[in-house]
Amino acid sequence: MNEPSREPSSIRRAALGVLMDGETVTGIYAYLAERGVKIWIDGGWCVDALLGRQTREHPDLDLALERKDEEEFVEHMKGLGYAKRRDGCDTAWNYVLTDDRGRSVDVHVFEYDDSGRNVYGIAYPYGSLTGQGRINGHAVDCVAPQWMFAFKTAYSPAEKDREDVHALSEAFGFEVPPTHRR
Repeated sequence: MNEPSREPSSIRRAALGVLMDGETVTGIYAYLAERGVKIWIDGGWCVDALLGRQTREHPDLDLALERKDEEEFVEHMKGLGYAKRRDGCDTAWNYVLTDDRGRSVDVHVFEYDDSGRNVYGIAYPYGSLTGQGRINGHAVDCVAPQWMFAFKTAYSPAEKDREDVHALSEAFGFEVPPTHRR
């Protein structure tokens, strides 16, 4: 099992320089849902979904995906023009898909056993993928607020992380740790 880590993929994304817009995010989400592939929004777009508004620009879309749906997911993403980008940082459970415009999707694959224990990939705690949010007015499933806050405060923050933490704190009443205060 691998703990959710936002820092390494953020470093990879920063090099791309292409932004992921809300219309593309909701388009991907709806396209996959129509085909029976369940995803959960993670990362910066999750923060915005939980808040119900876009707070900043995002270099990519982070999403969580069950291992059982991965093969079908990859095929559907190929249909949208996305392919795996090999950069030496990818693993079987965490990799980036890009399209010909340079937009990127950071994929976090996980698997639970019958008792809810994480047995593969990114170690999303059981119950952490129960959030509901809105992006551009569209309902999306995402990381639950308390878990998104915990994930965002688990590493040394960049300024955008501090902003996300403060926004989540204001919306949900979480106490900002000293490491993330401005």
